[in-house]
Parts: sequence; structure tokens; C-alpha cells
Amino acid sequence: MWYVFNAKDVENSLEKRLQFRPLHLARLMILIEQGRLLIAGAYPAIDSIDPGPAGFFGSLIIAEFEDLEAAKKWADEEPFLIHGIYQSIDVKPFRKSLP
Repeated sequence: MWYVFNAKDVENSLEKRLQFRPLHLARLMILIEQGRLLIAGAYPAIDSIDPGPAGFFGSLIIAEFEDLEAAKKWADEEPFLIHGIYQSIDVKPFRKSLP
């Protein structure tokens, strides 16, 4: 089943985001290689594809897991959460309807 990971950043997270981005992306690459990542991306803090020093206020990931418990366990091991970039990650089941 698909699960939505809606993460919220702490304030002024940009520097740490950049520092730990390789660890974050490595986990997402595993999901891509397994065919389990639908979409992932960050929420810019301003209305711009490149927010520069304004940074980001969170992220969205939609990925496939066996069940909600497995999805939450994966979220708990997220480097952005462990290293204090995300203040929280909300995980919910998701039913893809379109396209």
C-alpha cells in the first residue's frame, strides 16, 4: 500500500538540510531502485522553485510499504528526523486514484 509522509521542518533548517541531504537521498534512492517511490520533494518556504536562503518548511514523500507499521518504522529512521531537520513526520495510508 502507498503511504504519505508529510514532514515539517524546524525553523532555519537549510544549513542542516544541505549537510545531511546525501543521507536523505540515499534512502530515497533505495526506494526508487525497489520501484516503491511514487514521488518525493520539498516544500519551498517561498513561492519559488529555488528558495535560496529562505529554505524549506517541510517535505512530502509517497512510497509503498507492507503496512503502516513498516512505514512508520522507516520514517523513524529518516536522517532528517534523527539530525533535527524535521520536527515531525506524519504518516498516513494513501490510495492512489489518478492518473
